Amino acid sequence: MKKAREEYSSYIKITADLKQQLVAIGGEYHADAEQLFIKTHGSKQRDIWGGGYNITSHTFETNAMINLQPRRNKSLEIIDPAIRKNFLTLVKRKLRRIKSLL
Repeated sequence: MKKAREEYSSYIKITADLKQQLVAIGGEYHADAEQLFIKTHGSKQRDIWGGGYNITSHTFETNAMINLQPRRNKSLEIIDPAIRKNFLTLVKRKLRRIKSLL
């Protein structure tokens, strides 16, 4: 967790591949984890979404530059309710102990 907080002291970036159920935390850019998923796991860009964990408010968020997809998602925020729900469900399950690890 300490490593995940190196770039931002009050925020942890989260990148997730919803199809393969992969989650990466930390780093300066969500795009770094996105490229890692694509190169290492054969992930498809359309399945990868970003957000974060706000350490101050203890909340998961669903906004990231990688969410900007001209034909699917015209916002930093995950607009589609089903995709947003899937993202939050996955990251909350994988990171359910995040608060206790900080």
